[in-house]
Amino acid sequence: MATPDRIGFIGLGIMGQPMARNLLKAGFPLTVHNRRQAVTDEFVAAGAEAALLPREVAAASDVVITMLPDTAVVEEVLTGPDGILEGARAGLVVIDMSTISPVTTRTLAARLAQQGVQMLDAPVSGGDRGAIAGTLSIMVGGPAETFQRCLPIFQALGKTIVHVGESGAGQVVKACNQIVVALTIEAIGEALVLGSKAGVDPANILRVLGGGLAANRFMEQRGPSMLARDFAPGGRVRFHHKDLGIALALARASGVSLPITALVDQMFASLEASGRGDLDHSALLLYLEELAAHRVGE
Repeated sequence: MATPDRIGFIGLGIMGQPMARNLLKAGFPLTVHNRRQAVTDEFVAAGAEAALLPREVAAASDVVITMLPDTAVVEEVLTGPDGILEGARAGLVVIDMSTISPVTTRTLAARLAQQGVQMLDAPVSGGDRGAIAGTLSIMVGGPAETFQRCLPIFQALGKTIVHVGESGAGQVVKACNQIVVALTIEAIGEALVLGSKAGVDPANILRVLGGGLAANRFMEQRGPSMLARDFAPGGRVRFHHKDLGIALALARASGVSLPITALVDQMFASLEASGRGDLDHSALLLYLEELAAHRVGE
């Protein structure tokens, strides 16, 4: 049996932690880097190695995975001082599983290729629950042969794994995904506010909708927590707002109108401006409650 790739993992947040744990469980040698030392210490106790800088992660790894908050942070970690490129050697593979601009992704991939480093953009869908269960949907852009080489890594993290095209294509599909998720959350919120204010038990609304054509995975997973007003973050408001910004920028560059996406983007903007950016994105319900002057279930 071939020796498994040595994996570097940078970014141990809500999504990154369970993903990195699943790689350890699958038997991959792991080197981690994270800003929070306490999290790094947990992984070292579980059998991982630690690195102080991204370039040290690159030097110790065959494949480096990044799971970071936004485009600027990914650029800094890959190409900034003490970044991955400073420790990279020809043959290294970088898998960026963050959600960032597809335009920047293509630029970064071209720059890495100049040093003999291959890059895959492989954003994910499925939230923290999918990351914990190892059932993420993974959309991958980049060279097909590099995708095939890294398939065992993806199989430790997800169940739906699709090579969607060349560099940047993964980020394009993720933008499409985030549009559907955002509009689904908004639709669920509208239905709950309307039904509740009109006098129907919202639990019954969820029960009926979940058995018909309106059924969807988000409502199944987050509907009960929305009714319980539990907005502990799985996917944060501010990150989904950022993601819709990426989708809208792509739409402008592509000559596509996204009128409802733009509206929901502004709803997320309002939540973030009012100090609720770190709540779960299902907290869009709060914005809709305020418009109706009605708290669901009351």
